[in-house]
Amino acid sequence: MIEQDKFYETFKFEIDLFIKKSLEEDIGNGDYTTKSCLQSPEKRKMILKVNQPCILAGVELAKKIFSFYDSDIKIDINLTDGSSARIGEIGFIVSGKASSLLILERLVLNCMQRMSGIASLTNFLNKKICHTKCKILDTRKTTPGFRYPEKWAVLIGGGYNHRMGLFDTIIIKDNHIDFCGSITEALSRTKDYIKKNNLSIPVIVEVRNEQEIRQAMKFSWIDRILLDNMTKNQIIKSLKLIDRKYKTEASGNITLNNLVEIAETGVDYMSLGAITHSAKNIDLSLKAI
Repeated sequence: MIEQDKFYETFKFEIDLFIKKSLEEDIGNGDYTTKSCLQSPEKRKMILKVNQPCILAGVELAKKIFSFYDSDIKIDINLTDGSSARIGEIGFIVSGKASSLLILERLVLNCMQRMSGIASLTNFLNKKICHTKCKILDTRKTTPGFRYPEKWAVLIGGGYNHRMGLFDTIIIKDNHIDFCGSITEALSRTKDYIKKNNLSIPVIVEVRNEQEIRQAMKFSWIDRILLDNMTKNQIIKSLKLIDRKYKTEASGNITLNNLVEIAETGVDYMSLGAITHSAKNIDLSLKAI
């Protein structure tokens, strides 16, 4: 699994493309407000102010955004990604052309407020189950176009990334199974496809009941069995049947009310779409000084 400090290095092309597209979306033909108000290349400073307790995230991305647009911008960091930030603390001081700082202000805040919300929620949930071996995974339930920063924020909050997209892991879900007719047929086709195309790719299969578990376990080469929408007792029963022969994951209908008891079953992973799609933005501001 990818480490937090390796995320940008691993996905540099995708994140740089995100920054480029985001700037094009926001600036268009030019920031006419800034052009009309600031007609000289004066240098100014801004501070990132924390207005709400949080796990701060997006500092490294902010650095990339500033340098991508204007390499002369300088940033002095007080709080790094993953810091527990308190109200009133200053995350960083950024200095450079006033026009550049004003143009980048909203993109930086949009990213950091969203990422800090995701990191804070992930950290909160992770602490709830830290006495177990279960790891919290994100999902593909992300904001279109913003997946990489959101998944980066999950790592900063202490969670783990599931597959990045449809291209890096095979996950055979309920609809795939129903279209194929059975898990046996779906996995047989998958094995043939992997062999024919000489692929080296993880395979996870979603199961809904004991019958499907038994079918999946006939294929020793799969990497993980995903227990879909099961209660605590159903998970416990399923884990006994699987008997640690495969890594296991719980998914579906996992809430704050049952998070701990599911983690305590002994399942290896639990995946929660809520840590990306339901996290609330954190109140941060960039202010001129």
